[in-house]
Amino acid sequence: MTRQVTLVLADRAGRVLGALPSFPVGTPWWQEVADVVAGAGIDVTVLRLLHGDRPVPPGGHVTYLAVTDETPDGLLPVEVDLSPHPNRAPYAEFGGPDRSLAWAAGALDRIGLHGAVARQQRTWNLSAIWRFDGPDGTPVAWLKQVPSFFGHEPAVLRMVDAVEPGLVPYLLAAGDEGRMLLAHVPGEDRYDGGPDLRAEIATVFHPVQRHFAGRVDELRANGIPTIGLDALVSVATPYISELSGLGKLIDDLPRRLEQVEKCGLPDTLVHGDLHPGNVRTGEEGLTIVDWGDSSIGNPALDALRLEVDPEHWAALWPGCDALRALDLLRPVQELRAAAVYANFLARIEPSEHPYHDADVPDRLRAAVECAGH
Repeated sequence: MTRQVTLVLADRAGRVLGALPSFPVGTPWWQEVADVVAGAGIDVTVLRLLHGDRPVPPGGHVTYLAVTDETPDGLLPVEVDLSPHPNRAPYAEFGGPDRSLAWAAGALDRIGLHGAVARQQRTWNLSAIWRFDGPDGTPVAWLKQVPSFFGHEPAVLRMVDAVEPGLVPYLLAAGDEGRMLLAHVPGEDRYDGGPDLRAEIATVFHPVQRHFAGRVDELRANGIPTIGLDALVSVATPYISELSGLGKLIDDLPRRLEQVEKCGLPDTLVHGDLHPGNVRTGEEGLTIVDWGDSSIGNPALDALRLEVDPEHWAALWPGCDALRALDLLRPVQELRAAAVYANFLARIEPSEHPYHDADVPDRLRAAVECAGH
């Protein structure tokens, strides 16, 4: 699957110049823009998604807004609404990437990494990511900028690194508007990771969750959120009349959570999106990335997302009824995911909604299926 891309070009003052003729790119995922930048034929910075011809990604014909200092021949006339929106991420505004890149360049200079070249990798409602390459072309650092609802990520990186150095990307600097400068992590992303890697991830992350067990006040003080019962009920309520079994699941939720508490697993730091694709492996071991979804919660939620062997994971928590907690929390994990997606939709601009529109009902259906209703 590929994408057909149209780039609407504007200058840095926000004046629309026209649209480049559409062109194909090899990656179908709308948020990945390295191929888009490479295929433009001129120097551009992608600001944000304008629209796609499909209700949800990936693939299809996708239109983005980009800024450039050039005015190439052959631009096509185009009309586009550039009105401000209160939920627009700072990095999706005119001038936003320039400010962030200037901040990152200054931070790199202060630590002696001079002359690194920035290359745009991703931009969407959950992050903007740039890779910085050294003079020899080797990656040295990454600029990651996140929206306000992921603003606790730098604090999480510091806290986890203090417990298990090297388990997370090293935070070189943190700034305002969700900016982070991260040291490059050599290795490869492990979307292909099988049972052995999943078991290893669970094992190396366990000391972190053990450390923060009973330290909920410390986690809260560092801005780590909690997704509580009210959020789970709230996300489900609009769908109860159309999803058979959802009302029964919600009515039973307090009893289910009470039974989970009796299993003896402590609330702790939960990654929230723990799967092999958020892990890089190399000579130094594995590194867990993308901590924006982290929260305070039951560690079984991470085990369910990781799809680790239940017996292996349960053995890490002696004295607890960990296997029962896994079974009880299967539908809760799906409800939690629905609540997370609903929070995204409530706090991003409408043009970005296609990224997540289908996620809330999909996860609610999965919750009902897990509960057997």
